Amino acid sequence: MIFSASATHALRAVAGLAGRGGGDAVIGRDLAERIGIPAHYLAKVLATLARSGILTASRGVKGGYRLARPADLIRLIDVVLPFEGQRARPGCLLRPGSPCRASSSCSAHDAWRGVSE
Repeated sequence: MIFSASATHALRAVAGLAGRGGGDAVIGRDLAERIGIPAHYLAKVLATLARSGILTASRGVKGGYRLARPADLIRLIDVVLPFEGQRARPGCLLRPGSPCRASSSCSAHDAWRGVSE
């Protein structure tokens, strides 16, 4: 697994909200049921995403979670970084913790460089 469970759940939650195409806010427990994540765990993930500016959260009858900006303006690193910290920027995909440079690259170097940038 490249990312932690929390980062993976965050990606699934953002994708779930993006797939709705906007509109009304989604209640956390409804989103949890839709994407198959325990509601109490997803609540913590959603709170982190809201603090990070990825989501907006509102209370009340029409409350819930929404993407804070259009989905096409949200980058993978924006979602993962709050959960992974600098681990979200691995040096080498195949040799974690090791630098991956053109002079000492792994077999995934060229493909991964575009994604990591």
